[in-house]
Amino acid sequence: MTENTQHQSAPTTELPTQYAPADVEGPLYERWVERGYFEADAASDKPPFTVVIPPPNVTGSLHLGHAFEHTLIDALTRRKRMQGHETLWQPGMDHAGIATQNVVERELAKEGKSRQDLGREAFVERVWKWKGESGGQISGQMRRLGDGVAWSRERFTMDEGLSRAVQTIFKRLYDDELIYRAERIINWCPRCLTAISDIEVEYQDDDGELVSMTYGEGEETIVVATTRAETMLGDTAVAVHPDDERYRHLVGREIRLPLTDRSIPVVADTHVDPEFGTGAVKVTPAHDPNDFEIGRRHGLPSLTVMDERAVITAPGPFQGLDRLEARSAIVAALRAEGRIVAEKRPYVHSVGHCSRCKTTIEPRLSLQWWVKVGPLAKAAGDAVRDGRVAIHPQEMEKRYFDWVDNLHDWCISRQLWWGHRIPVWYGPDGEVVCVGPDEEPPSGEGWHQETDVLDTWFSSGLWPFSTLGWPEQTESLAKFYPNSVLVTGYDILFFWVARMMMFGLYAMDGTPPFRTIALHGMVRDQLGKKMSKSFGNAVNPLDWMDTYGSDALRFTLARGANPGVDVPIGEDWVQGSRNFANKIWNATRFALMNGATVEGDLPPAEQLSAADRWILSRLNKTVAEVDAHYEDFQFAKLSEALFHFAWDEVFDWYVELSKTTFFAGGEQARVSGRVLGEVLDVMLRLLHPVVPFVTETLWTTLTGRESLVIAEWPADSGFRDEDAEREIALVQQVVTEVRRFRSDQGLQPGQKVPARIALDGTALAPHEAAIRQLLRLQPEGEGFQATASLPVAGATVALDLSGTIDVEAERKRLTKDLGAAEKEVAQANAKLGNEAFLAKAPDQVVEKIRTRLAKAEAEIARITGQLANLPKA
Repeated sequence: MTENTQHQSAPTTELPTQYAPADVEGPLYERWVERGYFEADAASDKPPFTVVIPPPNVTGSLHLGHAFEHTLIDALTRRKRMQGHETLWQPGMDHAGIATQNVVERELAKEGKSRQDLGREAFVERVWKWKGESGGQISGQMRRLGDGVAWSRERFTMDEGLSRAVQTIFKRLYDDELIYRAERIINWCPRCLTAISDIEVEYQDDDGELVSMTYGEGEETIVVATTRAETMLGDTAVAVHPDDERYRHLVGREIRLPLTDRSIPVVADTHVDPEFGTGAVKVTPAHDPNDFEIGRRHGLPSLTVMDERAVITAPGPFQGLDRLEARSAIVAALRAEGRIVAEKRPYVHSVGHCSRCKTTIEPRLSLQWWVKVGPLAKAAGDAVRDGRVAIHPQEMEKRYFDWVDNLHDWCISRQLWWGHRIPVWYGPDGEVVCVGPDEEPPSGEGWHQETDVLDTWFSSGLWPFSTLGWPEQTESLAKFYPNSVLVTGYDILFFWVARMMMFGLYAMDGTPPFRTIALHGMVRDQLGKKMSKSFGNAVNPLDWMDTYGSDALRFTLARGANPGVDVPIGEDWVQGSRNFANKIWNATRFALMNGATVEGDLPPAEQLSAADRWILSRLNKTVAEVDAHYEDFQFAKLSEALFHFAWDEVFDWYVELSKTTFFAGGEQARVSGRVLGEVLDVMLRLLHPVVPFVTETLWTTLTGRESLVIAEWPADSGFRDEDAEREIALVQQVVTEVRRFRSDQGLQPGQKVPARIALDGTALAPHEAAIRQLLRLQPEGEGFQATASLPVAGATVALDLSGTIDVEAERKRLTKDLGAAEKEVAQANAKLGNEAFLAKAPDQVVEKIRTRLAKAEAEIARITGQLANLPKA
């Protein structure tokens, strides 16, 4: 292992008897920040490792999804820093247009005011004031979790530099005719009073009604169905399929639209499915995206019949009604005219809702600003197809391609006051001028700026390069772009990832914003159910950190993180991780009190015991295994490997095997103390990226060095000793088998039992003292009577259980176990002797049966031996 070159002081064995995370974590984190460990130097000659934090909303607070994602990113970054990279974990926050505006508007409402009362300029000032006083509480919570971000580089999507980047790329896209203004159907929120993008619409099954009604009169009658009866006031056609014989005589004719003074045409369009319903559909181009396209194909007028608050504006008896009130009133009016032919209630169907306020979305024809995504999306797809960007796990590529290959133009304008105002000015004679960051906007009478702001995802799509100073060609941009990896949830693959890909490739001359996209799943409760306040299963991660410590939460989250798979989590699992942290603490404290040290070189192999060589061999294999899992983003597997190495092999076996050596003292104790120090040194380094606080405290105590944050990542030295591993495996086999026997007899773990151990001529001979220590076996003594004998691993352990067990009860138990083993042998032999079965069964099935047979035969031999050694009745 490499020797750390940090500042070193004399190590101390002083550790409190118990680990108290609350006393350690806060001060330790601030010390890391003060010493600048997390900062990134663009002038460094170290290889860069760059990763951005998906910018949380300025209105947000830490939830379990954040804690999960941040734990994974922090682990990657800490390891790369230890490996000698110049690491930049870029922090910052998103201005969260709709969410932030809603928060401040609620504050104003408490004062009896609205944003209109303040006016735009004063309202925006009020939002900035709120941001300074109340926004960004998540930053403090990230410190609680241990996020090793470069705080001096923290950015905000509306700070001066990022605003310049937004204006620059808007101007370039506009000049390249990739941004345009047009009237299209958009998703409109009548509560937030703004357009929202497709990916900000949440669909859920709602109870509605399906109403079938007649249009026209006599032979021109046609039946249509709808769940939104109020939109019929804006119908401008009925559409049928051109090959539908039922309606061919009506195509081109006009029929009467009920409840209005209008007649509308019947048109033929291949979009209509003749097998669905009546095969005829009402066409409302201003209030449905599919109808809008039919309207464009047939030159139909688009009649808007609702205002921005979803109140009916069409002249007549329904004017002024809310859409839901109008729906009921219109159905009643149609029923009165005898035009309702069927009503289905409840009719469960998928309905879009605003992801911010949960209001039902209203499709609405509106003049908006759009990004022409065709060429940008193609570039984003090509970058993955040609290998410039890898998606991990690879099976997620299909979802990515399904999205970018079918991407519609992106509506980027929002009818808000908080956000990046679109840099376009309109003149008195219809002029339209897009203004870049170094250009003066036009002035004079009649000129005014666009009132809409840009979609929040527009500015966050620039995050990987705007945070580094783009459009200026800064030293940081040259050093840290592109990002090494993007770690994010598969749920925002479309929201954020695709937008960063499109903008990064466009702005940075074809260089993608990251080399690897590592996708993780969502955190769910321990039953696999989505966490939600409405379900009553939502968890505040701060509560668990308060109770169990940040390391416990982090380790639990990492231990469940399989690529692209959702992560179940329960409080008892966090408690188990707290127990693991305590185990590391107590075992290290014991080791320090018994001579564990990192001073001096490791002794040569010939001076090491088999246990020493075994643990060093296992240590190096663990280093190699953990490295391989990190490269494959297998956080669950690397955490599991570290858990079992630390708890099972170091604490439960090596420390226990070494106790007799430590208690005996002398040169061998010094050697084992140095080996144990080496093992703890490397093990704590391996654990540090996932559980930074407890490992930092223990490692600095063990080594006397400055900090694990800047320690070297351990390398696999290549040391292997398969002979020692086989030898210790035999010891483990003996101890495990005898422990099981003791447990079967109802003996307490600490209960001492006289025993004769026949180890002569076996590899176990040097380990008799350790075996006796581990099994609480006393020397034979006078009057020793072997009442039970266990042949195991080539040795024999004879126990005197006189007076300690109920012989008859034990004979009955063993006889029952023997019967079960004999039954298993009979069943296995029957299958293996059946030629028809062997001809059809897969090889792995046959091999499994052979393995069961061998195991059962060994069990018969063991039980028979135990029965033979029981005292005679």
